Amino acid sequence: MTRFPAVDGLRAIAALAVVTAQVGLHTHAPLAGLVSRLDVGWAIFCAISGFLLYRPHVVAWFSATEPPLTLPYLRGRALRILPALLITVVLSIAFVAHPATTYLRWAVLTPLPFYLLLPGLGRLLTGYERPTRRSVRWRLLVLVALTVLGPVWMAAVTATDHPQASLWLPGYLGWFAVGMGLALWQVSRATGRLGPSALDTLTRVPGTLWGIAAALLLVSATPLAGPYDHSAPTPAQALLKSLLYTAVVACVLFPILTPSAKTVRVLGGRPAQIGARLSYGVVVYGFVVLGVMRGPFAVQLLVTLGCAVVLAAASYRLIERPVLRFGKKTPTARTVSSVISPSNSPAR
Repeated sequence: MTRFPAVDGLRAIAALAVVTAQVGLHTHAPLAGLVSRLDVGWAIFCAISGFLLYRPHVVAWFSATEPPLTLPYLRGRALRILPALLITVVLSIAFVAHPATTYLRWAVLTPLPFYLLLPGLGRLLTGYERPTRRSVRWRLLVLVALTVLGPVWMAAVTATDHPQASLWLPGYLGWFAVGMGLALWQVSRATGRLGPSALDTLTRVPGTLWGIAAALLLVSATPLAGPYDHSAPTPAQALLKSLLYTAVVACVLFPILTPSAKTVRVLGGRPAQIGARLSYGVVVYGFVVLGVMRGPFAVQLLVTLGCAVVLAAASYRLIERPVLRFGKKTPTARTVSSVISPSNSPAR
């Protein structure tokens, strides 16, 4: 089983960025432009999901084994996501003025459709022919094309005055495609299907790529990428913001494919592992805390983060982790694990 420990740190950073951006929307934040663009954390989450969930399909394709089974995969996603989400909805009904449908709409229209689509998309992109250099390059081109879909979709729904459609999967599919493309590239390089290129050099200089990502984020923090609140952007602003976020997540994620020892120590240590484990809960429970909090930016940020971390830790320990363990002990899970032998288990 191949692990990418530096991903843990990115998850924790993404959660911190999302919560900070949400607090900024509720307050008069200093550096409002930069704070608002920390919602790029959503894009980082999407890219990480695309990378980790698509990679087992690529590994199975290259090793000529069966791809991940669809029903166990969907069941695992449901057990991981739904408990905290349902608790969030209940808490929002009890304590928050916002309707619970706000959280359901966010969950249903953004990540969940990708999780449902992935098994079919994975088979479509890894089937029909052997993983030759030509077939790998063709699929990489398809995934690159998908990264353009999000910016075009955002511009189109803005131009046609359909803001709710900006929450639909096409607006975010490009970010997932970034992670999927990186998964295909990483496995292809590791197995020799693709030869060395300039990209290999970039993996050895993470600071350069992260510096580029920071510069692109600063560009997105200007009015060129749209307003800093929920005001409607122009089509050009929506297009540019989505393009910039796509480039940012590619630059942020790429160095962790073959991380240096220092990168692993910083982004893959014990604190990062705990932060990654709680990242989903911190984000969703942060919504609830924000709904009942009022105060200046610094105070609200500290209180929101503190309360969200406590709620996420309690939820994970008392509810989410027991649910996941129970799911692994059910007859269905035991049957699946007996069918997949260690020799052909896809890396996760």
